[in-house]
Amino acid sequence: MVFACQANSFLREFDSKVLSCTEAQLKTLVNGKKETLNGYEVILEDTILFPEGGGQPCDHGFLDKAAVLQVTRRGAQAVHFVDSPLTVGEMVHQTLDWERRQDHMQQHSGQHLISALGETLFNYPTTSWWLGEEVSYIELDTTKLKQSEVDEWEKIANEKIRAAVPVSVKVYEEGDPTLDEAHTRGLPDDHVGPVRVINIDGIDSNMCCGTHVTNLSQLQAIKMLHFEKGKKNKTNLHFLVGGRVLKYLANCLDREQKMTALLKNGPSLHAELVDKLQKSLKVTNKNLQSVLKDLAVMEASKLKSQVPLPSYFSLHRKEADSDFMSIFINEVGDQNILLFLTVGDEKGAGQMVLHGNPKVVCELGPKICELLNGKGAGKGPKFQAKVNSMVNRSKAENLIKKYLESENSVEQ
Repeated sequence: MVFACQANSFLREFDSKVLSCTEAQLKTLVNGKKETLNGYEVILEDTILFPEGGGQPCDHGFLDKAAVLQVTRRGAQAVHFVDSPLTVGEMVHQTLDWERRQDHMQQHSGQHLISALGETLFNYPTTSWWLGEEVSYIELDTTKLKQSEVDEWEKIANEKIRAAVPVSVKVYEEGDPTLDEAHTRGLPDDHVGPVRVINIDGIDSNMCCGTHVTNLSQLQAIKMLHFEKGKKNKTNLHFLVGGRVLKYLANCLDREQKMTALLKNGPSLHAELVDKLQKSLKVTNKNLQSVLKDLAVMEASKLKSQVPLPSYFSLHRKEADSDFMSIFINEVGDQNILLFLTVGDEKGAGQMVLHGNPKVVCELGPKICELLNGKGAGKGPKFQAKVNSMVNRSKAENLIKKYLESENSVEQ
């Protein structure tokens, strides 16, 4: 079946009868977490909401007031997952999320143009493609792609867009010999019924189930972003089409304005100024490490000069790091002194080390780690961890003191 969305990809509203409505569940991601939604699967006589296929995601929209969260194809039928039930036999009014559809049409038709030119210009066939939420890519059957080829490729693609080359759709019955002349990676195993061929005049003829523009001028522009090594001797070429090019440019300009304000100089000097800052930061960090090393040695020397030597010592340095703590421990060199060392934000995240008698460290390390909301491990005289609640450091010190007092009272 050729759906209404495929017969006319620019339809935004449509009425159709409900053939079935059954309870169902949808496994999906909500804010990055896997969730199972309860809802209903609805099959209509026809639909303008495209079911996922051909590398193109499904449409969103409404059936009357019921939100359509997913549309899938089962053989010749489109199955709409909605959040509320509909009455079988009644007519429903379909409304389409046009912004999503237009974006998908631009990316999909753009992919057809890019893939066709890649094969005719450089003999790089497309083996698959991915329509992402922000960036799309085609997988090319080559490892020899060059930047000069990408630049020429992009230039010619945009020339075709400016030439307003027509895009048309023809429908053939299965087995029609004309289909042998069209390019395809193969139809889905469960495909039934007529076959659509998307024709870009003079450029490409390709079997496809997706929604497409009617003229290349509707793509607005194509921007090739970058290419990278893919799987099994393939290359992935990332690209943007139409509205995504404008959105990408807007984001670049916003970042450029923020960089200009931070660096207090024009965009043409940004790279030079950032390079200078990085070199300066590298020198500063090197100097800081040298100072912290001297500080660790000095603090250890102060501790070792105490008479008598304490059985417990606590130290926090906001600006220090794990190397500081390691140097301090090595300089002290005495497991008879229980060392509780921390670095990082006094009220936030940081690192901790508990060093001393292996028995004491084994018992106290995990408890202190839990108190500071951290994750770590211990071996022998040392327990170390990354922590998130340094604000509880005083509680950890109290825990240590109580433990040592208890141990001393037992010995007496």
